[in-house]
Amino acid sequence: MGILENVLLGFGTALTPANLFYCLVGCFVGTLIGVLPGIGPLATLSMLLPITYKIDATGSIIMLSGIFYGSMYGGSTTSVLVNIPGEAASVVTCMDGYQMARQGRAGLALGIAAIGSFIAGTISTVGLNLLSPLLVKVALKFGPPEYFAVMTLGFVATMFVIGGSRLKAFLMLCLGLFVSCIGLDTVSGAQRFTFGIPNLMNGADLVAVIMGMFGVSEILLNMEETENREIYTTSIGRILPNREEMRAALMPITRGSVLGFFLGLLPGAGNVTSSFLSYGIERRLSKHPERFGKGAIEGVAGPESANNAAVAGSMIPLLSLGLPGAPVTAVLMGALIIHGVQPGPLLLSRHPEIFWGVIASFYVGNVMLLILNLPLINIWVQFLKIPYRILFPLILLLCVIGTYSTNLNTFDLWVMILFGLMGYLLRRRGYELAPFILALVLGPMFEQSLRQALTLSAQDPMIFFSHPISATLLGISLILIAVLGWDAWRGRRAE
Repeated sequence: MGILENVLLGFGTALTPANLFYCLVGCFVGTLIGVLPGIGPLATLSMLLPITYKIDATGSIIMLSGIFYGSMYGGSTTSVLVNIPGEAASVVTCMDGYQMARQGRAGLALGIAAIGSFIAGTISTVGLNLLSPLLVKVALKFGPPEYFAVMTLGFVATMFVIGGSRLKAFLMLCLGLFVSCIGLDTVSGAQRFTFGIPNLMNGADLVAVIMGMFGVSEILLNMEETENREIYTTSIGRILPNREEMRAALMPITRGSVLGFFLGLLPGAGNVTSSFLSYGIERRLSKHPERFGKGAIEGVAGPESANNAAVAGSMIPLLSLGLPGAPVTAVLMGALIIHGVQPGPLLLSRHPEIFWGVIASFYVGNVMLLILNLPLINIWVQFLKIPYRILFPLILLLCVIGTYSTNLNTFDLWVMILFGLMGYLLRRRGYELAPFILALVLGPMFEQSLRQALTLSAQDPMIFFSHPISATLLGISLILIAVLGWDAWRGRRAE
């Protein structure tokens, strides 16, 4: 089918009453999650994953994707009005958005954030529409050696772009791979790391692990926070920008959209990196850089556009290659696998309604989010006043219900608690959980590709270097590892 037929198929799927409802629910919940500080899309997707079991695969991914990009929209509200980012990518918005609010321009800051997010979402979705089929054609040439190489590159790239200690990131990758190996060996049938516990023969439940590591640990960390959230209570003011303000914001929105989309393609880069980089570019290109940090509209328009565009960019490797580049897309991949759908090159041929339906839902969702955000700003502000002592027990209850409802097994609750405490202690000591979740989800595929490739070559590891694509990808991985080692050596020498 041509592009037009594919687009029509996608909209025919996304515009059914059921899928429209799921998209609306996802956008609404995502915006609300973005508004409420300290929860984030990752913990929310983990908690709501069991709800999608009763929904078909297309509807569930449309709803979960709506939560993902909806939280990017909602994060700007709390950044502007409370000076607390609703999620990590909105940290930059605090710098100028809150200053605009203090100057009586809170409505304008929120309005330009919503408009920029809508434009960026539309541009990046067009890119998603055009690039995904091309990448699928390349991916159809992949065999076990190529898949092993591209996942290796993903692991190394995640370590390369991580903000904290690279050694800690490597340890978290190893921990994720270890947890993914728990259960029965798929080749020999031998038990691995089950410690004689029958409930672990099928491995640690993915939902229980994710809910513990991200949901429970997030609750424990936020309950430690004692900051006084001072809500900006004066008039929100004018929401829509005038012609001069729109002209000032147009180029930052365009640059942020393109930058965010292409950074979203990279494993581990995502919306946080794109928003920070967009802010730096706009400040460097501005004729009046001294205004940044004091209420510059460009400082809101660029980063907000970049972090929303990165969402669509991050969906391309997930849908086309079956490789999540971020923890949130790893959860989305887990949702597809739970529904018996394997993301990757064959998704387009076997389940075109899912592939194109999800892409079309991005168009629909962006329109819904624009309609939701601008008129409901005053309502979102009221949610910011919910006390933590009420909010987080409700979240914990959702975690318990969601984990238990997956398999109706109380053992999964103990797994959730164990990994919740583990996640809390790790995060307290500066360990980032993103490498863990990527290794946990990709671990089975990583092991399977390695063993299949070695079986094809009679245990000769040179098979990975005899295939041009895998050799190139592994070469890039080795270069990145060398750069990491060089940086570490220079750091020790400087000390």
